[in-house]
Amino acid sequence: MEVTKTFELKVGTFILVGLAIGFLIVFSIGDINLSKAGYGIMVKFDFASGIGSAAPVRLAGVRVGRVDDVKVVYSDQDKKSHAEVHAWIQSDAKIEEDTRITINTLGLLGEKYLEIYPGTPGKPLIKDGAVIIGQNPVVMEKLTENLVDLSNSVTTIVKRLERGEGTVGKLLTNEEVYTDLKSIMGNFKDFSVELKSTGVNFKDFSEDLKRHPWKLLARPREE
Repeated sequence: MEVTKTFELKVGTFILVGLAIGFLIVFSIGDINLSKAGYGIMVKFDFASGIGSAAPVRLAGVRVGRVDDVKVVYSDQDKKSHAEVHAWIQSDAKIEEDTRITINTLGLLGEKYLEIYPGTPGKPLIKDGAVIIGQNPVVMEKLTENLVDLSNSVTTIVKRLERGEGTVGKLLTNEEVYTDLKSIMGNFKDFSVELKSTGVNFKDFSEDLKRHPWKLLARPREE
């Protein structure tokens, strides 16, 4: 009988130790510290970007809290639904009232977290229960759509240039335009050489060219 009681006592002790270890692991993973004081804030977003409970909260890139709850609320005033992110912040993390808060991602496909950017030094600090309007995160699907639209626009422009449409397209594809431009540049080069050799005052020449620009185009090139 005594052997049975001793065995049960050992089993009970083993279970209690296991529960205590499991309790510590769970609270460690959740970054929950019962000894730390803190305060709560609520951040409103039009789009929560998939952030969930227990997500980290970072201030200036440093972890200072966690997300406690995320829910959708319909606003009778705005006549639309929005996301409310409730977060716990440790008491030693001071946040200015004009802070900017958004939802970020660690890496390209990492976990979502609440990012708090410090506000203006000297501004009043937010208090427990503060409600802040967050900056909506960039929606990856929307960004992808914009990139596709940009790619399609570039493709259309390139095709038009290849067909010689528009002023730039004609410059690139029309041989006559290219020849005329080459001739004009040649005439200008000849005039520059002649101007240097004769010692003509360049300022007077420029003023004369402004008044009579046809002189440059009409002057035939020497072969």
